[in-house]
Amino acid sequence: MEFSNITPNSSAKIFDTHAHYDDDRFDGVLDELLPKIHAMGVERIINCGCDNETNKKCLALADKFPFVYSAVGIHPCNIDSGTTVADIKEFAKHEKCVAIGEIGLDYYWEPEKKEQQKVVFKQQLELAKELDLPVIVHDRDAHADTLEILKEYKPKGVLHSFSGSVEMAEEILKIGMYLGIGGVITFNNAKKLPDVVQMLPLDRMLLETDAPYLTPVPFRGKTNHSEMIYLTAQKIAEIKNKKMEEILEISYNNAKNLFSL
Repeated sequence: MEFSNITPNSSAKIFDTHAHYDDDRFDGVLDELLPKIHAMGVERIINCGCDNETNKKCLALADKFPFVYSAVGIHPCNIDSGTTVADIKEFAKHEKCVAIGEIGLDYYWEPEKKEQQKVVFKQQLELAKELDLPVIVHDRDAHADTLEILKEYKPKGVLHSFSGSVEMAEEILKIGMYLGIGGVITFNNAKKLPDVVQMLPLDRMLLETDAPYLTPVPFRGKTNHSEMIYLTAQKIAEIKNKKMEEILEISYNNAKNLFSL
């Protein structure tokens, strides 16, 4: 993997609230990549699990790298993996587990399993409340059901890689949740997201990569990693008429508050 040279002359710190460094694309490079991007300003990363296998990998990475933390959960596309909510409860005992996630609904990849997904999602929301942990929520092509369930449970947490409308964003904010904004904001075909970012209060915004996915322009199609949040922050700053450093600082503090770090 080639490392980018995109870091501007800035002392602002980055908190990547959603990554998947357990992904096979990072095999063999993490011992070089993670310390390098940490030295470039990436102060904290939350790596999100999806099933037993990835949850274990996430916790192992958190053990190895002091600036990496973990979320554990059952992703809606992994509900048949054999992972149980009891497994998640056990993983969540780890001292560097800071959230239940990635959980939620995905009607794009798993449209035939809507009811099963809703059951597992609700079970994990209940677990998060029991453990007093925030949630990291996945929503793909399932806006109505996701919103209905979140309004019922009113968890603390973040709707990751937000892709809904301004109206949905307003409802999520009423619950008290944050919106996760990533590289999609830089895409030319991001139609609704600029309007969402324009209305989004800065104290309800988190920055994320979803690494290795959703790499921002001009590196779209390449492997994403946490340093590239600078590109996302630059675009948000442009939309909000703010300085990039302000976007990074506020999102960093928002993440610290939500995840109690």
